Amino acid sequence: MGSKYIEVNGIRLHYVEEGSGDLVVLLHGFPEFWYGWRRQIPVLAQYYRVVAPDMRGYNMSDKPQGISQYKMDLLVQDIAELIEQLGSGRAILAGHDWGAAIAWSLAATRPELISRLAILNVPHPLEMRRALLGFNLRQWARSYYMFLFQLPWLPEWFIGRDPARTFRNVFKSFSPRGIVPSEDEIQEYVKAYRQPGALTGAINYYRAAMRYPHALDASAVLPMPVLMIWGEQDKALGKELTYQTKQYCNDFEIVYDSTSGHFITADNPELVNAKLLEFFAGTDRKVV
Repeated sequence: MGSKYIEVNGIRLHYVEEGSGDLVVLLHGFPEFWYGWRRQIPVLAQYYRVVAPDMRGYNMSDKPQGISQYKMDLLVQDIAELIEQLGSGRAILAGHDWGAAIAWSLAATRPELISRLAILNVPHPLEMRRALLGFNLRQWARSYYMFLFQLPWLPEWFIGRDPARTFRNVFKSFSPRGIVPSEDEIQEYVKAYRQPGALTGAINYYRAAMRYPHALDASAVLPMPVLMIWGEQDKALGKELTYQTKQYCNDFEIVYDSTSGHFITADNPELVNAKLLEFFAGTDRKVV
């Protein structure tokens, strides 16, 4: 796969690309970077032109200083310009974790850019907002780290003192199957987060979300087909956050996987790959 750069929204984004055909854009979450899609890219690239960027603040992409540089409208604009500049007009968009939050918002505000939308283990932003503001105490407990990340410098110090151990523990504790990246894979995460400013850039997503809330129009209904794939053993986000998703979508399908947790792309890549290929193909063809 090729490693490339593109100028968007006043910054430079790094991305990897493989395959040809209709454009598929894969957006990662925390604490990942493009590498979080490593089990999907080669499979999807057999049928599509697959682009997986490092979002702003991550790995080899630019890391602008200041919490306000990570507001949702800027994150969305980054990906909108990425899609526009890659020349296809529209893209199939898939997102996990923070990438899914950005994908939801981009699809709602720039629907003309998205032909199909796949969401992995993140609720619609309005459902997340309702849970946090509506005193869903169970979700508050699940989201404790979001509040800890509001502290200055301390999260960076905690993670940065031994990043290999931190990432190993995070992936192990969140995987109901006990799947842990290999030591070589862990070192890829360490390398990414040793890029100057990477830890602060990634954590600033959480800080900006609290300081600059981004509420979507509750009456807006997404016109494109939407697929949600959800690992039911997610320790960060409760399954109940998915129950009202259909009201935001004109064409909605959800797939629950009882064996997977938050990092479903690693817990059950075979399921994720098969469902994404089937969904991306639409009614034109089926992939077996």
